Amino acid sequence: MLSLIPMIEKLSPEAKAGVLAEALPYIKRFHGKTIVVKYGGNAMTDEHLKQCFARDVVLLKLVGMNPVVVHGGGPQIENLLARVGKKGEFVQGMRVTDAETMDLVEMVLGGQVNKDIVNLINQHGGKAVGLTGKDGNFIRAKKLMMENKDAPGDLIDIGQVGDIVSIDPSLIALLDSGAFIPVIAPIGVGSEGETYNINADVVAGKIAEVLKAEKLVMLTNTSGVLDQAGNLITGITPKQIDDMVADGTLSGGMLPKISSALDAARNGVKGVHIIDGRVEHALLLEILTDEGVGTLIKSK
Repeated sequence: MLSLIPMIEKLSPEAKAGVLAEALPYIKRFHGKTIVVKYGGNAMTDEHLKQCFARDVVLLKLVGMNPVVVHGGGPQIENLLARVGKKGEFVQGMRVTDAETMDLVEMVLGGQVNKDIVNLINQHGGKAVGLTGKDGNFIRAKKLMMENKDAPGDLIDIGQVGDIVSIDPSLIALLDSGAFIPVIAPIGVGSEGETYNINADVVAGKIAEVLKAEKLVMLTNTSGVLDQAGNLITGITPKQIDDMVADGTLSGGMLPKISSALDAARNGVKGVHIIDGRVEHALLLEILTDEGVGTLIKSK
């Protein structure tokens, strides 16, 4: 696992200056730009990686960028479900969410996980504010019905899982202008006030589109998108994605991730990256250095 801070501490003063000089063009290029970060995987469960992530986000804000964090919480949800005797079920990477599960999901995402991330960023000098899509009704959603891939035309009801209808960017823009860092739990609200669980990758992609973000960066538990032999693909096209879905190379939880990333790339987000969240300071390495740590999703 790479470690940025210890590596820098061992460098000579001249080499340290070189690291800062390498970052300068990126700081200038992305100054004032929005960077949407999907935070998940080991990066949000390993204590050291959590500290690295918080420092990265604070640094991006301090040098003039506008990071927006969208988080998941799969492991935490699974732990709570296990404690109450429920087993998580997924259909094509989407969590089946009955009414009881929805209450638990909202408790974990909107309460525990969101507040932990906010607190961590604030401890490192940031000004984070936690949100769910119910705040200001800024993520409007409707019930998502999944198409049955084994029976075309047949729809599967997976409970209180939401499909995004609209996102109001004004609340996030207001926080950005006040030097705050939005931290968003992927929970939406329906037309009658009903609560919906929405896949965090989907929320991150749509928010990046609506905010006209410069970059969407998704942290994962792999080195990026891998081919059948397990090798990293540093850049991938829609045609390659279609082929990898068809042959089963991409499946499960990677499906909503890659679909959201591709949609964002096609809808104006200039840089869409799936990166290795197990690498210390992966966010800084991807945004502020010449060395990427994942896969670039190409729009065509």
